[in-house]
Amino acid sequence: MTSYIILYLAVINIISVFVTILDKHNAKKKKQRVPELTLLLLSAIGGSVGMYITMRIIRHKTRKPKFMVGIPMIIILQAALCVFLWRFVNG
Repeated sequence: MTSYIILYLAVINIISVFVTILDKHNAKKKKQRVPELTLLLLSAIGGSVGMYITMRIIRHKTRKPKFMVGIPMIIILQAALCVFLWRFVNG
């Protein structure tokens, strides 16, 4: 089970990195952007760490509190959920 969770997180983070880079590229080229809701949903379903690191590296959405505060809050909530589930499962 753990290996499936790790695989899922790896895949969703790779997708999140790709979509973040795509949005930055489209912003520069004045093409259709990725909706902010999509970026936040990708973050919420497990891609938060990859997305946050990518946003910092490529300087994308760094002036938007929704992302620079929201995504770290999602990471904290996800970490808390992991601790809770770990304790629940392991007694």
